[in-house]
Amino acid sequence: MAAPKRGRSASAQSKPGRSLALILIAIVALTGGMFLSGNKTPRLGIDLAGGTSITLKAKADQGSAINKANMDTAVDIMNRRVNGLGVSEAEVQTQGTDNIIVNIPKGTNSKEAQQQVGTTAKLYFRPVLASEPSTGATQTPSPSATPSGSSSPKPGTSPSSSASAKQKASSSSSGSPSPTASATSQGRAVSDALKAGSTPTPSSSASGSTKPSATPSATPSASSSAATAAAKLQAQYAALDCTKPAERAKVGGAAKPGEPTIACGQIRKVWYKYILGPVAVDGTEVKKAQAVFDTQGASGWQVQMTFSSSGATKFADITGALAKNQQPQNEFAIVLDGDVVSSPYVQTAITGGQAEISGSFTQQDAQSLANMLSYGALPLSFQEQSVTTVTAALGGEQLHAGLLAGAIGLGLVVIYLVVYYRGLSVVAMASLVVSAVLTYVIMSLLGPAIHFALNLPAVCGAIVAIGITADSFIVYFERIRDEIREGRSLRPAVERAWPRARRTVLVSDFVSFLAAAVLFIVTVGKVQGFAFTLGLTTLLDVVVVFLFTKPLMTLLARRKFFANGHKWSGLDPQSLGAKPPLRRTRRPAGPAAGPVDPKEA
Repeated sequence: MAAPKRGRSASAQSKPGRSLALILIAIVALTGGMFLSGNKTPRLGIDLAGGTSITLKAKADQGSAINKANMDTAVDIMNRRVNGLGVSEAEVQTQGTDNIIVNIPKGTNSKEAQQQVGTTAKLYFRPVLASEPSTGATQTPSPSATPSGSSSPKPGTSPSSSASAKQKASSSSSGSPSPTASATSQGRAVSDALKAGSTPTPSSSASGSTKPSATPSATPSASSSAATAAAKLQAQYAALDCTKPAERAKVGGAAKPGEPTIACGQIRKVWYKYILGPVAVDGTEVKKAQAVFDTQGASGWQVQMTFSSSGATKFADITGALAKNQQPQNEFAIVLDGDVVSSPYVQTAITGGQAEISGSFTQQDAQSLANMLSYGALPLSFQEQSVTTVTAALGGEQLHAGLLAGAIGLGLVVIYLVVYYRGLSVVAMASLVVSAVLTYVIMSLLGPAIHFALNLPAVCGAIVAIGITADSFIVYFERIRDEIREGRSLRPAVERAWPRARRTVLVSDFVSFLAAAVLFIVTVGKVQGFAFTLGLTTLLDVVVVFLFTKPLMTLLARRKFFANGHKWSGLDPQSLGAKPPLRRTRRPAGPAAGPVDPKEA
């Protein structure tokens, strides 16, 4: 009676082509994606490809001391702003007690990253005294706040039940003049506010308190000095052209918190110029900001802010004062390092420590503004000391030496496989080639996907992976040879050896992947590149062994060269010391049967 066939084993043995076809399709698809994306090589880190190195020096001009806690906070904020999510290889680290070094590798948008580092210094809320689209210098230095046709009125909404008010975060340019106040009256308000050194509101303090305005100066000299400063500021405002980068770079950054200033801001791709009052609320008073989508109303994307207790009081004071004014003097500007990133208006005092900024936001715009509000204010201000270009000469030499060492190691592994495993070395080398192709293609795709950059430690991780991959093949080959030593033919030996070898390979790769994961989590900088590459190649080793090495061995076991145990196949039973299995003989029945020799059993 024939023994029943095991369906699973027979299926796995008879259809290895499915696994080989699957991994071939994966390789072709990934390679095609690599060529279509235009990223045919992995992105290199700053130590291999060069890049930009920025040195920033801390200054204790914001009331905070230069200590380890504040420096670590600044590094964390800069790291989030520059790196974002993923492995981007932009390094932010302290040097000494008051310096921060930012290394931006080539291939990253270094100009944008440099701007993000530079715009993390100061975040303020200032009242708007005047604003208009910047299309070049005006004919005369008029103190008009909103010249006819410069900007349209911004409709308001009533505060919500949570004591927060919705505010338009962008301004349009439809050309309709302000309906409630003339340019002349607004211009007088701006002039008076500038001369008084405060906003044109009942508020006269930088914190936005609602105390009455200060009395006129007691001495004519002080009044004359204020009038001169106001006239100078209005002249600068009239001549300012925010469409020119050179002029934008000269305004806003050096202004003191307690003084009015002029600034530029881009709203809906249109440049506006502003006259801003003294700082009402410091950016450090913002505890939390997030972009959310309004599912119940028609506001779309909006930014929700939560202030600290002191910030909530200041914000309520200034918004209450601004709500009494006409446009644009009912707006407050969110100023990040001298640039206006948003200028929402207010209709009523915002109390309770929470506010919402809504308007024609896209998701990206809302998240960008929330990111600036959350991470824009640093405990310290920083001055850019130097920006240098790092050459890749030294890294190139080290890369060449590392690749040479890897090639020598790979050559020695191949020689060992050929000498010891002979024909089986073809399977091992083919598996190494497949693993190398997958690793290269995936690294090339991960560059633009998650900003992965290949640095020297990552190259070391790839070299170490050669040993991990070869170890998996050796485990499987030795299990097959053990089965042959026990007297089995090649085809059943391949199938019987797989379950035991599979368990060993999975345990070994799990340990390697766990070590890589721990390294990636607890380390920073370049060591993460080593851990990431080690973990990636370990996962690929499992894929290659299951979908390529095992099916290929099943196919080769059907070839006479391997199945008959050729002496160059690496599976010669005689060379392996295999002994034929002892076969039991049927004992004769009856008393004629003699005593049985125990050795026959």
